[in-house]
Amino acid sequence: MAEAGHSSGEYIVHHLQNLTVCKADGQWVWNHCEGNFYALNVDSMFFAVALGLLLTIMFRRVASRATTGVPGKLQTAVEMIVGFVDQSVRETFHGKSNLIAPLALTLFMWVFLMNLMDLVPVDWLPWVAQQAGVPYLKVVPTTDVNVTFAMSISVFILTLYYSIRMKGIGGFTKELTLTPFNHWAAIPFNLVLEGVSLLAKPISLALRLFGNLYAGELIFLLIALLGIWQLPLHFAWAVFHVLIIVLQAFIFMMLTIVYLSLAHESH
Repeated sequence: MAEAGHSSGEYIVHHLQNLTVCKADGQWVWNHCEGNFYALNVDSMFFAVALGLLLTIMFRRVASRATTGVPGKLQTAVEMIVGFVDQSVRETFHGKSNLIAPLALTLFMWVFLMNLMDLVPVDWLPWVAQQAGVPYLKVVPTTDVNVTFAMSISVFILTLYYSIRMKGIGGFTKELTLTPFNHWAAIPFNLVLEGVSLLAKPISLALRLFGNLYAGELIFLLIALLGIWQLPLHFAWAVFHVLIIVLQAFIFMMLTIVYLSLAHESH
Protein backbone atom coordinates (compact mmCIF):
# COMPACT_ATOMS: atom_id res chain seq x y z
CA MET A 1 0.00 0.00 0.00
CA ALA A 2 1.03 3.63 -0.41
CA GLU A 3 3.63 4.83 2.08
CA ALA A 4 2.73 7.53 4.57
CA GLY A 5 3.23 11.02 3.17
CA HIS A 6 3.04 9.83 -0.43
CA SER A 7 0.09 10.41 -2.74
CA SER A 8 -1.25 7.64 -4.95
CA GLY A 9 0.46 9.15 -7.97
CA GLU A 10 3.81 9.43 -6.19
CA TYR A 11 3.48 5.82 -5.00
CA ILE A 12 2.90 4.53 -8.53
CA VAL A 13 5.66 6.65 -10.07
CA HIS A 14 8.09 5.51 -7.36
CA HIS A 15 7.38 1.83 -8.04
CA LEU A 16 7.70 2.30 -11.80
CA GLN A 17 11.15 3.91 -11.43
CA ASN A 18 14.19 1.78 -12.23
CA LEU A 19 17.39 1.81 -10.24
CA THR A 20 19.70 3.43 -12.81
CA VAL A 21 23.35 4.33 -13.09
CA CYS A 22 25.05 6.51 -15.71
CA LYS A 23 28.14 8.58 -16.28
CA ALA A 24 27.72 12.36 -16.23
CA ASP A 25 30.50 14.96 -16.16
CA GLY A 26 33.05 12.20 -15.77
CA GLN A 27 31.40 10.72 -12.67
CA TRP A 28 29.10 7.77 -12.09
CA VAL A 29 25.65 8.94 -10.97
CA TRP A 30 22.80 6.95 -9.48
CA ASN A 31 19.10 7.65 -10.16
CA HIS A 32 19.58 10.98 -11.98
CA CYS A 33 19.93 9.67 -15.51
CA GLU A 34 16.85 11.12 -17.23
CA GLY A 35 17.63 11.67 -20.90
CA ASN A 36 20.98 9.88 -20.72
CA PHE A 37 21.11 7.35 -23.57
CA TYR A 38 23.83 5.32 -21.83
CA ALA A 39 21.93 4.89 -18.54
CA LEU A 40 21.90 1.30 -17.26
CA ASN A 41 18.87 -0.08 -15.44
CA VAL A 42 20.71 -2.04 -12.79
CA ASP A 43 17.67 -3.78 -11.30
CA SER A 44 16.43 -5.06 -14.67
CA MET A 45 19.89 -6.39 -15.52
CA PHE A 46 20.30 -7.99 -12.11
CA PHE A 47 17.01 -9.88 -12.11
CA ALA A 48 17.31 -10.87 -15.79
CA VAL A 49 20.79 -12.31 -15.29
CA ALA A 50 19.87 -13.91 -11.94
CA LEU A 51 16.83 -15.63 -13.45
CA GLY A 52 18.90 -16.73 -16.45
CA LEU A 53 21.46 -18.31 -14.10
CA LEU A 54 18.66 -19.96 -12.11
CA LEU A 55 17.26 -21.43 -15.32
CA THR A 56 20.68 -22.73 -16.36
CA ILE A 57 21.41 -24.28 -12.98
CA MET A 58 17.97 -25.87 -12.73
CA PHE A 59 18.06 -27.48 -16.18
CA ARG A 60 21.67 -28.57 -15.77
CA ARG A 61 20.82 -30.19 -12.44
CA VAL A 62 17.89 -32.07 -13.98
CA ALA A 63 19.99 -33.16 -16.98
CA SER A 64 22.83 -34.45 -14.78
CA ARG A 65 20.46 -36.37 -12.51
CA ALA A 66 18.04 -37.62 -15.16
CA THR A 67 17.01 -41.23 -14.76
CA THR A 68 15.30 -43.74 -17.03
CA GLY A 69 13.38 -45.02 -14.05
CA VAL A 70 10.54 -43.26 -12.28
CA PRO A 71 11.38 -39.55 -12.66
CA GLY A 72 11.03 -37.01 -9.90
CA LYS A 73 8.60 -34.11 -10.05
CA LEU A 74 11.16 -31.61 -11.34
CA GLN A 75 12.42 -33.98 -14.04
CA THR A 76 8.84 -34.69 -15.10
CA ALA A 77 8.06 -30.97 -15.35
CA VAL A 78 11.22 -30.27 -17.37
CA GLU A 79 10.54 -33.21 -19.70
CA MET A 80 7.01 -31.94 -20.32
CA ILE A 81 8.30 -28.44 -21.13
CA VAL A 82 11.04 -29.77 -23.41
CA GLY A 83 8.55 -32.04 -25.18
CA PHE A 84 6.08 -29.16 -25.63
CA VAL A 85 8.73 -26.84 -27.08
CA ASP A 86 10.15 -29.60 -29.30
CA GLN A 87 6.68 -30.32 -30.72
CA SER A 88 6.07 -26.61 -31.34
CA VAL A 89 9.36 -26.35 -33.24
CA ARG A 90 8.66 -29.48 -35.31
CA GLU A 91 5.20 -28.20 -36.30
CA THR A 92 6.31 -24.64 -37.13
CA PHE A 93 9.95 -24.69 -38.24
CA HIS A 94 10.44 -26.18 -41.71
CA GLY A 95 14.20 -25.97 -42.02
CA LYS A 96 17.08 -27.87 -40.49
CA SER A 97 18.97 -26.30 -37.59
CA ASN A 98 20.37 -27.46 -34.27
CA LEU A 99 19.93 -23.98 -32.82
CA ILE A 100 16.20 -23.35 -33.09
CA ALA A 101 14.87 -25.81 -30.48
CA PRO A 102 17.40 -24.85 -27.73
CA LEU A 103 16.83 -21.17 -28.54
CA ALA A 104 13.05 -21.58 -28.35
CA LEU A 105 13.32 -23.45 -25.04
CA THR A 106 15.63 -20.82 -23.57
CA LEU A 107 13.43 -17.91 -24.64
CA PHE A 108 10.23 -19.55 -23.42
CA MET A 109 11.56 -20.41 -19.97
CA TRP A 110 13.55 -17.19 -19.51
CA VAL A 111 10.65 -14.96 -20.48
CA PHE A 112 8.32 -17.06 -18.32
CA LEU A 113 10.54 -16.70 -15.24
CA MET A 114 10.92 -12.96 -15.77
CA ASN A 115 7.16 -12.60 -16.19
CA LEU A 116 6.58 -14.74 -13.11
CA MET A 117 8.24 -12.09 -10.94
CA ASP A 118 5.10 -10.01 -11.50
CA LEU A 119 3.28 -12.27 -9.03
CA VAL A 120 5.55 -11.19 -6.17
CA PRO A 121 3.58 -8.57 -4.14
CA VAL A 122 4.66 -5.17 -5.42
CA ASP A 123 5.82 -3.81 -2.02
CA TRP A 124 7.83 -6.74 -0.69
CA LEU A 125 11.16 -6.62 -2.50
CA PRO A 126 11.19 -2.80 -2.91
CA TRP A 127 10.65 -2.48 0.88
CA VAL A 128 13.56 -4.85 1.56
CA ALA A 129 15.69 -2.84 -0.86
CA GLN A 130 14.79 0.41 0.87
CA GLN A 131 15.88 -1.01 4.22
CA ALA A 132 19.25 -1.69 2.58
CA GLY A 133 19.47 1.88 1.28
CA VAL A 134 18.35 1.18 -2.30
CA PRO A 135 15.70 3.79 -3.19
CA TYR A 136 14.23 2.16 -6.30
CA LEU A 137 13.73 -1.45 -7.36
CA LYS A 138 11.74 -2.95 -10.22
CA VAL A 139 11.72 -6.73 -10.03
CA VAL A 140 10.04 -7.61 -13.35
CA PRO A 141 12.64 -7.32 -16.15
CA THR A 142 10.02 -7.62 -18.91
CA THR A 143 8.36 -4.40 -17.74
CA ASP A 144 11.56 -2.67 -18.90
CA VAL A 145 11.36 -1.95 -22.62
CA ASN A 146 15.17 -2.10 -22.83
CA VAL A 147 15.12 -5.78 -21.86
CA THR A 148 12.36 -6.75 -24.29
CA PHE A 149 14.05 -4.84 -27.11
CA ALA A 150 17.40 -6.49 -26.33
CA MET A 151 15.81 -9.92 -26.77
CA SER A 152 13.84 -8.95 -29.89
CA ILE A 153 16.89 -7.35 -31.53
CA SER A 154 18.85 -10.56 -30.85
CA VAL A 155 16.12 -12.52 -32.63
CA PHE A 156 16.15 -9.94 -35.45
CA ILE A 157 19.92 -10.32 -35.93
CA LEU A 158 19.52 -14.11 -36.13
CA THR A 159 16.73 -13.64 -38.67
CA LEU A 160 18.96 -11.48 -40.87
CA TYR A 161 21.87 -13.89 -40.48
CA TYR A 162 19.89 -16.95 -41.54
CA SER A 163 18.11 -15.05 -44.33
CA ILE A 164 21.47 -14.13 -45.89
CA ARG A 165 23.03 -17.51 -45.12
CA MET A 166 20.20 -19.54 -46.68
CA LYS A 167 19.33 -17.24 -49.60
CA GLY A 168 22.59 -15.46 -50.19
CA ILE A 169 22.98 -11.70 -50.37
CA GLY A 170 21.48 -11.68 -53.85
CA GLY A 171 18.46 -13.73 -52.84
CA PHE A 172 17.87 -11.64 -49.73
CA THR A 173 18.16 -8.44 -51.77
CA LYS A 174 15.70 -9.76 -54.36
CA GLU A 175 13.30 -10.65 -51.55
CA LEU A 176 13.36 -7.02 -50.39
CA THR A 177 13.24 -5.40 -53.82
CA LEU A 178 11.15 -7.71 -56.04
CA THR A 179 8.44 -8.73 -53.57
CA PRO A 180 5.46 -8.57 -53.88
CA PHE A 181 5.71 -6.98 -57.38
CA ASN A 182 8.30 -8.69 -59.55
CA HIS A 183 9.19 -5.74 -61.77
CA TRP A 184 12.15 -3.37 -61.68
CA ALA A 185 9.86 -0.31 -61.75
CA ALA A 186 8.28 -1.39 -58.44
CA ILE A 187 11.62 -1.73 -56.59
CA PRO A 188 11.25 1.53 -54.56
CA PHE A 189 7.71 0.58 -53.50
CA ASN A 190 8.72 -3.00 -52.68
CA LEU A 191 11.74 -1.82 -50.70
CA VAL A 192 9.62 0.49 -48.54
CA LEU A 193 6.93 -2.15 -48.04
CA GLU A 194 9.29 -4.99 -47.21
CA GLY A 195 11.57 -2.75 -45.15
CA VAL A 196 8.69 -1.67 -42.94
CA SER A 197 7.53 -5.29 -42.62
CA LEU A 198 11.06 -6.39 -41.68
CA LEU A 199 11.55 -3.69 -39.05
CA ALA A 200 8.07 -4.24 -37.62
CA LYS A 201 9.05 -7.75 -36.48
CA PRO A 202 11.47 -6.82 -33.66
CA ILE A 203 9.44 -3.74 -32.71
CA SER A 204 6.17 -5.64 -32.35
CA LEU A 205 7.93 -8.54 -30.62
CA ALA A 206 9.40 -6.21 -27.98
CA LEU A 207 6.44 -3.92 -27.45
CA ARG A 208 3.87 -6.71 -27.20
CA LEU A 209 5.71 -8.35 -24.30
CA PHE A 210 6.55 -5.05 -22.63
CA GLY A 211 3.03 -3.61 -22.97
CA ASN A 212 1.23 -6.62 -21.51
CA LEU A 213 3.55 -7.01 -18.52
CA TYR A 214 3.78 -3.27 -17.84
CA ALA A 215 -0.03 -3.03 -17.83
CA GLY A 216 -0.25 -6.02 -15.50
CA GLU A 217 2.23 -4.46 -13.07
CA LEU A 218 0.33 -1.17 -13.15
CA ILE A 219 -2.91 -2.95 -12.23
CA PHE A 220 -1.16 -4.62 -9.28
CA LEU A 221 -0.02 -1.16 -8.12
CA LEU A 222 -3.55 0.22 -8.41
CA ILE A 223 -4.86 -2.72 -6.41
CA ALA A 224 -2.19 -2.11 -3.74
CA LEU A 225 -3.64 1.39 -3.18
CA LEU A 226 -6.87 -0.12 -1.84
CA GLY A 227 -5.35 -1.00 1.53
CA ILE A 228 -6.99 -3.92 3.29
CA TRP A 229 -9.29 -4.54 0.32
CA GLN A 230 -6.34 -5.37 -1.91
CA LEU A 231 -5.99 -8.99 -0.78
CA PRO A 232 -8.99 -10.59 -2.57
CA LEU A 233 -8.50 -8.40 -5.65
CA HIS A 234 -4.78 -9.15 -5.73
CA PHE A 235 -5.49 -12.88 -5.62
CA ALA A 236 -8.15 -12.65 -8.34
CA TRP A 237 -5.95 -10.60 -10.67
CA ALA A 238 -2.94 -12.86 -9.96
CA VAL A 239 -4.94 -15.94 -11.01
CA PHE A 240 -5.93 -14.25 -14.26
CA HIS A 241 -2.44 -12.81 -14.76
CA VAL A 242 -0.92 -16.30 -14.69
CA LEU A 243 -2.54 -16.83 -18.10
CA ILE A 244 -0.91 -13.64 -19.41
CA ILE A 245 2.47 -14.65 -18.01
CA VAL A 246 2.43 -18.03 -19.77
CA LEU A 247 0.76 -16.75 -22.94
CA GLN A 248 3.25 -13.93 -23.50
CA ALA A 249 6.20 -16.30 -23.07
CA PHE A 250 4.57 -18.71 -25.54
CA ILE A 251 3.86 -15.95 -28.08
CA PHE A 252 7.44 -14.66 -27.89
CA MET A 253 8.75 -18.17 -28.47
CA MET A 254 6.36 -18.96 -31.34
CA LEU A 255 7.00 -15.71 -33.19
CA THR A 256 10.74 -16.35 -32.89
CA ILE A 257 10.27 -19.80 -34.44
CA VAL A 258 8.08 -18.36 -37.21
CA TYR A 259 10.55 -15.58 -38.06
CA LEU A 260 13.47 -18.00 -38.21
CA SER A 261 11.42 -20.47 -40.24
CA LEU A 262 10.68 -17.76 -42.81
CA ALA A 263 14.38 -16.88 -42.86
CA HIS A 264 15.21 -20.49 -43.79
CA GLU A 265 12.75 -20.62 -46.70
CA SER A 266 14.58 -20.25 -50.00
CA HIS A 267 11.60 -19.17 -52.16
